[in-house]
Amino acid sequence: MKIVVITLFPEFVEQSLRYGVLGRRSERGVALGRNREPAQFATDVHKTVDDRPYGGGPGMVLKAELLRLAMDEAMWRVPAARRIYLAADGAPVTQRKAAELAGRTQLVLVAGRYEGVDERFVEACTDESLSVADVVLSGGELPALMVIDAVARLLPGTLGDAESAVQESFSDGLLDWPHYTRPEVWAGRTFRRCCSAATTPRSAAGG
Repeated sequence: MKIVVITLFPEFVEQSLRYGVLGRRSERGVALGRNREPAQFATDVHKTVDDRPYGGGPGMVLKAELLRLAMDEAMWRVPAARRIYLAADGAPVTQRKAAELAGRTQLVLVAGRYEGVDERFVEACTDESLSVADVVLSGGELPALMVIDAVARLLPGTLGDAESAVQESFSDGLLDWPHYTRPEVWAGRTFRRCCSAATTPRSAAGG
């Protein structure tokens, strides 16, 4: 799979993907394409990427044309990509959605900033919007990283044990069961006593 992120802070995304399971993505199934930064397409001396909202209001909005140019270049590199905008009002990211995206070979993730992006870009240049939680964040980079992580671990060869992805939480609508390690007794608690009540996965809906 090849993933490209359109972001104002490509170094933040690239640095974050150097660790853990995703740090081994090159040899285990996930290739992060060169991230596209809208500022590189700005023509003014200050490389301005945003403007005040049309009609007034607080905050700044990313310009549609610069995002379009970044998307056009990204699609030249990954022409079969699903184009996804990370937004608070997007459809929720679920394990089922992650599995659907893992079935694709290419993705472009758009990480907004500030007050958001020009809605005309979203309508004309993306296929869907996704949200990772009912919470407002400073930008879409963290949600993009969450999507990459959720998708990448479902790809063959990403995890050391393929059963890990099959048995973990939400794979079948349930949460994973509690886990324990040695020693058998810790702080007066025995894992044998706890395990007898943890042989059945917990409900993902009920906690």
